[in-house]
Amino acid sequence: MNKQIAVYPGSFDPITYGHLDIIERGLEVFDQIIIAVARNSEKKSLFSTAERIGHIEEAVDNNPRVIVDTFDGLLVDYVASKGAKVILRGLRAVSDFEYEFQTAQMNHNLKSEIETVFLITSVPYGYLSSSIVKEVASLQGSVESLVPPVIKKALEKKFGKT
Repeated sequence: MNKQIAVYPGSFDPITYGHLDIIERGLEVFDQIIIAVARNSEKKSLFSTAERIGHIEEAVDNNPRVIVDTFDGLLVDYVASKGAKVILRGLRAVSDFEYEFQTAQMNHNLKSEIETVFLITSVPYGYLSSSIVKEVASLQGSVESLVPPVIKKALEKKFGKT
């Protein structure tokens, strides 16, 4: 029996309850999900790659069906190297769709054997993004309902909230 593996790529800076919702729902469809943390040198990250990996591992409670890894270069090359055939992506709004659609088409052009599967975000997370979480946290707002406790604590440490 072939194991159905999906790769869920992103910066996860930081991981939010919206991301975790996609992961949990993705595990209902796939046997295993590889969370692929992008090492993007052009994007200024709040947390280091190592911090993000640690946060994600704690947030998914070291679920044996979830692997946390990093990648750089072409996503489709990474996906193929892991023996996966699916890229998992979450969609929040129509504004996400245009970018994600173009990216999915380019990925399919590069490696036609790899498909992109979209999960529509659950209603409570339709507005949620890592950028919004960082902005709220930087202004000393409450992020308790937006991120797991490990992230709340890490954000408070970064932004000096006690």
